[in-house]
Amino acid sequence: MKITHYSDIEPTAFDGDAVKGVKGRVAIGKNDGAKNFCMRIFEVEPKGYSPRHTHEWEHEILFFSGNGEVFSEGKWIPVSNGTTAFIPGNEEHQIRNSGNETLRFACMIPSGPPEL
Repeated sequence: MKITHYSDIEPTAFDGDAVKGVKGRVAIGKNDGAKNFCMRIFEVEPKGYSPRHTHEWEHEILFFSGNGEVFSEGKWIPVSNGTTAFIPGNEEHQIRNSGNETLRFACMIPSGPPEL
């Protein structure tokens, strides 16, 4: 069993042309013995964004702090504390922070794809 606060996990920072102001943490993954899923926690700084991309696996997301938007089917959909999102495999998507505070969310993926 593993019980920890996500902020105690060392983050990986992502910053470049396609991604800005994003930190990711593997909260529960293969190194913890999780055989079916991986839970990641992401923080997106104000004016930050994830890359716009597609892949074959799905995401289940819970936004728990801040305000943002998810790009889906050609439009931006607002998200905030308590919003959930299901992103099917092979759907183009992107997440961006539209607020003045850090956007935080938990993201579940199946085991197999890269954890971060």
